[in-house]
Amino acid sequence: MTEARARAHIERFNAAVASGDWSWLTASLHPDAVMTFVGPPVGPFVGRDAIAEAYATNPPDDTMRVLAVRTDAAAEVISFEWSRGGTGTLTIHRSADQITSLLIKFD
Repeated sequence: MTEARARAHIERFNAAVASGDWSWLTASLHPDAVMTFVGPPVGPFVGRDAIAEAYATNPPDDTMRVLAVRTDAAAEVISFEWSRGGTGTLTIHRSADQITSLLIKFD
């Protein structure tokens, strides 16, 4: 896991918020990936198709600004600020260059 990879994920996320094209995310997900939220009453979404459907039917409209990135062998942990206010943490786990889990925690 690398800081550059984590920052690139946020850049692609922000571009997708603007364009509405989430295909990059779907392509980067493991078929059995899980997306979990802590805070808002949504999810979890289990599987690539369920995550893709979640983004298609209820896409985010806030962009993220990276505050800090921590990485280790297991995960990328990104502290961020939403463009409309509020902060949170995104934890990304990967296996063989595919995202296996996304954990989004709202502060």
